[in-house]
Order: sequence, then structure tokens, then C-alpha cells
Amino acid sequence: MARDGVASATLPILSTDTNAATGFRFRDSAFMENRDIPVHRWIPWIAGFSATFVEDCMTAFLPRRSDRRSCVLDPFAGVGTTLVAAIAAGHDAVGFEINPYAALACKVKVDSARLNVALLESYCTQYAVFSKNGSRTCPGTRPIEFQTRIPFFSDSIERQVFGFQSFLASIKDRTVADIFRLAFGAVMVSFSNYSYEPSLCSRPGAGKPLIDDADVHGCILKRLQNMAHDIRWLQDDLKGKPLPGVGKVHEMSFMESRSVLAPASVDLVVTSPPYMNNYHYVRSTRPQMFWLGLVSQRAALRKLEHENIGKYWQTVRDAEPVALEFRHPELEDLLRDMRATRASEGAYGGPGWANYVATYLNDSFKFLSVLKPSLARGGTVVIVIGNSIIQGHEIKLEQTLADMAIQLGYELVAVETLRTKRVGASITKSTVRRGGKSQATLHESAVIIRKR
Repeated sequence: MARDGVASATLPILSTDTNAATGFRFRDSAFMENRDIPVHRWIPWIAGFSATFVEDCMTAFLPRRSDRRSCVLDPFAGVGTTLVAAIAAGHDAVGFEINPYAALACKVKVDSARLNVALLESYCTQYAVFSKNGSRTCPGTRPIEFQTRIPFFSDSIERQVFGFQSFLASIKDRTVADIFRLAFGAVMVSFSNYSYEPSLCSRPGAGKPLIDDADVHGCILKRLQNMAHDIRWLQDDLKGKPLPGVGKVHEMSFMESRSVLAPASVDLVVTSPPYMNNYHYVRSTRPQMFWLGLVSQRAALRKLEHENIGKYWQTVRDAEPVALEFRHPELEDLLRDMRATRASEGAYGGPGWANYVATYLNDSFKFLSVLKPSLARGGTVVIVIGNSIIQGHEIKLEQTLADMAIQLGYELVAVETLRTKRVGASITKSTVRRGGKSQATLHESAVIIRKR
């Protein structure tokens, strides 16, 4: 329908079984599946999609090209699922990621097909010997500006961490050093006094005991050995196949991508922007960023918060009312109603959450605007997104993104329902978020659009 000259998409909704636009059936998109897939399983992550889903998108939507290798883009690369799947299939891949820890994971995974695995295994052997000889007596210091309410590591564990850092400093090969850093980042919370629930919180706060001691080196070595095994498997699997594609990871916001991404160079985009659930990626990866030396000052974290799509509720709740930067009367009505919900609570009620929603929507519109010039004619974009329920108001983001795309001149191919249920109780039941009751349920969809 249309209202005041603003197009609203009549969505061609597809079932979870068959994509009517291609006659293709998509496999499970849930990120949990990656935990069993070599290379993809290295880093636990809060959200995203499966490697098999990316493979299905490439089969369904990637055109055959004779002038160059196809290019697959992920503007919100996370820990690299899209990039690794594209490279393994022989396509070039480009990713953008502002979180330095996630960007490190991307870079290590992207380089794994060409890594000297024998050198990695040699360093693993050296580390195993080191861990048994004096590794608990190495001096070290905590990151100066990394502060927590209770000690992040117990004394015994911290001494072992200092030992790991001492060995890490002795590794001369940068690629191998990055694998060691990533292995540590992947397991460090497991022997800390904190836990993912799914956001990072203290173990006592989650009803769990503190960890006084643990085999830190054994834990890191196990992850390193799994990574070396996966790299050897990947390289053996690629033998006799076309050369893997070339991957490039840009540690920067996609909103600034025009400085490095050539116009009309992208054939397929498979991505999942941060959902409108206020999951704080910066805070939840703060330990990895500080202990791996990826940031040294809290000011760097604030910069990342402002570069994140939609910012965070904590960063925009106290601002003056944020208006939409594009025309959409239905959303304007929704924001008006949200601002009136629990208005007496101010930033902690509807007014603060309406600012977050409006900021997220403005950033989403900007993202689609920035993306379009980089697409080749006929280039397809697959955006995995979930709806949200804030202050009792449902925001149908699949519908909203479709509306935005039509306004910007994209062709709407389809919206496919991927999951009819998903976890997300914190956004609907928290006392500062729930507002009134809503009959809506959380689900997940793929918005599929194309450049004409």
C-alpha cells in the first residue's frame, strides 16, 4: 500500500521450505550449526547464520561471470562466516567489521587456506613444552584501563595468562601469532570470573562460583590443536579443486566503505546486521579487546559504540527526541506511540527506547543507501534480520527493510521466513524494556533485494 506518497511493500512471503523465487530449498540458517563445522567453529558468537545458509545463497543468487571472479560481500562480517564460505567456493570475498576482536577472527579465518600449518604445529609443540617449564612465574601487567567489578582472573589464572603472553611475544611469524591470540580470545572467558548469559556478566551474578584455578595453557593448547587440525583439513579438502578465492577484511565501518570498495564490484551480499535487541557487542567483547591489546583506552570503546548500527540504547537514550531521516508515516506513528509509553520513566521508558529505535532505523536506511553503488547490476542482497518487541511495540524489521529498499529503487525479490521462533527474552521481559503486553513473537527472516 502507499500512504502520503511513501511506498509500503506488499511482501512476497516465502515459506521456510522452498524459495519460490528460485525453486531452491534453504537449509537451517541458525548460527549454532557452525559449532560443528571446521574453521567456522573456532569462535563462539552470539548471532549470525550458518555456513550452509551462505552456501545456499551463493547457489541460488550468484550469477556466473566470465569477465572476473564473482565477489561476495558481508558489510557486517562478524567472525567471518560469509567470507570463509565464499572463499572456499572459489569466489572473492570482502568484509567490513568495526569490532577489532571479530575482525581478527575474520582475518585469521580468511588466511587459513594459505597458512603454513606445519609452522603453526611447530609453535604449538614449543608452547606445550613452555607451559610445563616456568610458565607460572612470568611477569606481566593487566591492561591499565580494563576495569571490572570483581577481578576478571583469579591470581593463579592470571599468572598463567602472563605466561601465555610471554610466549606469544616470542612468536616471530605474525600470522601464527594472530592464531595464538585468537585461540586465547576464544577460551579466556571460560576460565575467568565472568560468563556469557548471553551478555557478559560476573559468574556470581549468574549464580555460578568463582574460578580459583584452571589449566589455562591446556585450554589454549586444545583450541590451538583443533584450529591446526581444521586448517590442515581445509587445505587437504581444497586440493584438486579450483583455487580458493581471495579475501579482504576491512576493520572499519561499512558506512565509510566507498573509500575502499569499487563501484559495481559486488555480485552478492549475505549479511546480518546487529539486531534491534540492544545486545552490546562492545561490552561483551571488552575482555578480548583489552587483553589482546586490540584497544588500550576506554575512549576507543566509546568510538565503537557510536559506529555500531543503531548505536546502543545507553548512548542515545538521553538525547533530544530523534526523528526519522526518511519518510515513513507508519513508523512515525509507532515512534509517537512508543514515546508515550511509560513516558514518566524518561530515558528508561518509551522516550529513551524510541530514540534507540529511530537511530537504528536511520542507520539501516543509510546502510542500504551506501550499499547500492557497490552492487553490480543484478547484484542480490540477502539480509537476515529479526523483528523486535520494545516497550510492548512490535517493530517488523523485515517489512521495514523492504519498504526502505523500495524507496531507494531496489527490486524486492522476496522475504523468506527462516525461523518462526527465536530466543530473545531480554528484549521483551526486562523491566526497563517491556512496556505493555504484545501478542507478537520473535521470528527471523531473510529480506532478499536486487539492484535493477
